[in-house]
Amino acid sequence: MAVPFRLYNTLSRKVEAFTPIEEGKISLYVCGMTVYDHCHIGHARAMVVFDAFVRYLRYREWDVAFVRNFTDVDDKIIARSMETGEEPLALAQRYIDAFHEDVDNLGLIRPDQEPRVSTSIDDIKALIARLIDRGHAYVNEGTVWFAVDTFDEYGKLSGQKVNELRSPDEVPGKRNPADFALWKAVKPGEPAWDSPWGSGRPGWHIECSAMASACLGETIDIHGGGLDLVFPHHENEVAQSECGNGTCFTRYWMHNGLLTMTGGQKMGKSLGNVINIRDALEAFPAESLRLYYLQNLYRSPLPWSDTALPDALGMLARLYEARDVAETMGGQEKADEVAEQLGADATRVLELGRSFEERFYGALDEDFNTAQALGYTFELARAINRFSNHRKARKRGGPVVAPALAALKHVSHALSLLNMDADSFQEEVKTKRLSAMGISREAVEAKIAERIRARGQKDWAKADAIRDELDAMQILVMDTPEGSDWRVRLSAPESD
Repeated sequence: MAVPFRLYNTLSRKVEAFTPIEEGKISLYVCGMTVYDHCHIGHARAMVVFDAFVRYLRYREWDVAFVRNFTDVDDKIIARSMETGEEPLALAQRYIDAFHEDVDNLGLIRPDQEPRVSTSIDDIKALIARLIDRGHAYVNEGTVWFAVDTFDEYGKLSGQKVNELRSPDEVPGKRNPADFALWKAVKPGEPAWDSPWGSGRPGWHIECSAMASACLGETIDIHGGGLDLVFPHHENEVAQSECGNGTCFTRYWMHNGLLTMTGGQKMGKSLGNVINIRDALEAFPAESLRLYYLQNLYRSPLPWSDTALPDALGMLARLYEARDVAETMGGQEKADEVAEQLGADATRVLELGRSFEERFYGALDEDFNTAQALGYTFELARAINRFSNHRKARKRGGPVVAPALAALKHVSHALSLLNMDADSFQEEVKTKRLSAMGISREAVEAKIAERIRARGQKDWAKADAIRDELDAMQILVMDTPEGSDWRVRLSAPESD
């Protein structure tokens, strides 16, 4: 049975208990990419947030219909196609293919439907026709405009006042500066379709109203997107959808905060501060990006710095190390008896493991608070690592950490973290971080082999010198009774 949760609704500006249109089911539409370039890590925040949100909902037994669109007809696409000499829809398809490659490499689930503007023209024209018939839109020289003064509730989502607004469509023929284009008259070299109002193409805002309704119905449960879309895009979606369909468009609006650069700027191609997803994934495991995005509440700003991903990778490594050490612990005694005998650290692990599920889902059920949920996860990991220092932990600690290991499986299922075994994780770290640092794996392993020979010859001075040399390369050498191993040195601030 689907588990109830609460969610911040941008429309009401408060956290509300979620009530679905149909019991046990959720219709979710998320505004997708305008495909004129590769996706950057600012875009990826929304992609990861809603991927995690859908996974969490489905793990909590909700039947989720997840739709995310592609804008493949747009001014930016046309402008880029003129630069490259490509046909606009061909250019858009190329970047859709690149987008799918990026999201697959990030480990994201695909939406149930991925409509695109170019294949939704009939639905768009039908909605525009209804708006004209109902007196909410007008035609001027082949362009169709939405008349904002015909919708008394315009501004209810964003809090904007109509008399203070001016849309960017500065074209003669508008009756009101705030009116926006639903259908744009054709210009030379642009993709165009026939319509009752003349050859042209859709405006930006109308597309999502038409695609959301076609895929999910005239009223949907949750509409998502970045905070920068609240106005004008989502405000205009509300107006044209409710005027065209005569009913509530979206019951809950969910907006993720933006990734912010130094000085509070958002990441954007026009600002010249872009890091593409594919570039980030060459240097860091996908799960470290995922942890970076989920460590803050989804609707809060997320600061970016040069240490953001290294810190996230270090934090992720701690989780893997805690799980790895817990899995090595054995013993068959009763957990409570072992914890009592081994002391406070053992008791703490047992208590945190047993209470984890309730606290973890309590955080996620209250406005999808991944920051708090991960806070509980790191608290558990720290307790495991402290307990692992007990001299009898490896032999007798298995029953004590069993609830903790079960708890970490919830993290994997609900948030898609800790999906690899420890060895596979370390191999990915080695491959990507060494490449990013410009260090040859062969060179590292040659030095490790040389050090092993020096130790075998009891040449401790040489062995220590090689260790120091590797340490300067950020390579951590680990000597065990079974032999020597190595890892890339990672560091991160302690998570609260």
